Amino acid sequence: MEKIRILVLCTGNSCRSQMAEGWIRHFYADKVDVYSAGIEKHGLNPYAVRVMSEAGVPIDNHASNTVDELPVRDFDYVITVCSNARENCPYFPAKVKVLHKGFDDPPYLTRDMEDEEEILSVYRKVRDEIRDFASSLPEFLGISL
Repeated sequence: MEKIRILVLCTGNSCRSQMAEGWIRHFYADKVDVYSAGIEKHGLNPYAVRVMSEAGVPIDNHASNTVDELPVRDFDYVITVCSNARENCPYFPAKVKVLHKGFDDPPYLTRDMEDEEEILSVYRKVRDEIRDFASSLPEFLGISL
């Protein structure tokens, strides 16, 4: 069986889309080729890297990319994980199914926080929400994997 190709799209490809790529690869690496990208490129968020590593899903080798920088363009599914990406999603051919599953933006939510444990708590909450989403990806997509 050929792997399905999924793109997870966010604003800056620094946090939520990176976590989603990591979790989807963790759960379905043998059945899914997953990529992440942003409308813009903001660099990899160190808190996202840290909380994913805590969960045993390292993403420190990921790179922040825009869609134009990806080695693949032929996707079966595009999943937007923030409203900005949903509203500014680039054009994809009609055969690509574009879906949305929004998550809170940890960098935005923590912008005025100084306590590192408080900041990490926000990132961990979103990480766990994305993990739960990724673990139920077949149901979300309406397919079996």
